[in-house]
Amino acid sequence: MYTYVNGQVVPNNEVRISPFDHGFLYGVGVFETFRTYDRKAFLLDEHLERLNKSIRELNIDLHVTRQQAEAILGQLNEANGWDNAYIRFNVSAGSGEIGLQTEPYQNPNVIVFQKGLKAAGAMTEKQGVWLKTRRNRPEGEYRLKSHHYLNNIFGKREAGSDPSIEGLFLTEDGFVAEGVVSNVFWTKKRTLYTPALQTGILNGVTRQFVINIAREAGLTVEEGLYKPNEIETADEVFVTNSIQEIVPLQAVGEKVLPGKAGNAVKQLFKMYQEAVRL
Repeated sequence: MYTYVNGQVVPNNEVRISPFDHGFLYGVGVFETFRTYDRKAFLLDEHLERLNKSIRELNIDLHVTRQQAEAILGQLNEANGWDNAYIRFNVSAGSGEIGLQTEPYQNPNVIVFQKGLKAAGAMTEKQGVWLKTRRNRPEGEYRLKSHHYLNNIFGKREAGSDPSIEGLFLTEDGFVAEGVVSNVFWTKKRTLYTPALQTGILNGVTRQFVINIAREAGLTVEEGLYKPNEIETADEVFVTNSIQEIVPLQAVGEKVLPGKAGNAVKQLFKMYQEAVRL
């Protein structure tokens, strides 16, 4: 398998970065994860918009254009031969002196990882579990998709290695936040609820897309501060991310839910798959 590193596509076992990279030393780095379907990146513009905004926030002197991103993905597609793939587009600060830096980073490392995936298929289900680990507050004004992942790792350790289980975070104040690697939604009648960005969650690209198609489907969408009992009285619950798409939960704690048999999630999943095939 091959990975893109600063202008070259190299075998995975030849990927190298300096230990002086401030992405390694201090976590000064961000990334986007997204899927390609038949070699086309889904929601690429939205992912690049968030990536570039995050890069500016970290004071990294770089702007990634759609043309540049498509050229990189084309090189990886040719090297690896996957029609459907997981992409991690990673930008770290690059090498610097030991110590915290205030001036802009001029020579970032751009590394793009690719992993083969099966073609999109039927919905899968998971079970949600409430985590004792609380969601930490963002390091800045809002949460970046950054190298600061220790809180997620602690949450994943608590939830365990079973891929059919998704751990659900509460904030320090006890409000529903997000999953370990997902945003969370639930319905009551024809209203779709999801935690507000005020909780400190990541504003997922798939989260935004699902909010938009839900409105197209005639659902009322509300974002706010919610306690766990709101989910425990929901009609349906599902989680989203750019790799797993829309995943209904068949239970949250002791609350049994319809999972993939739910009407709202079936409607939204169908609309998502139609958008992917455009």
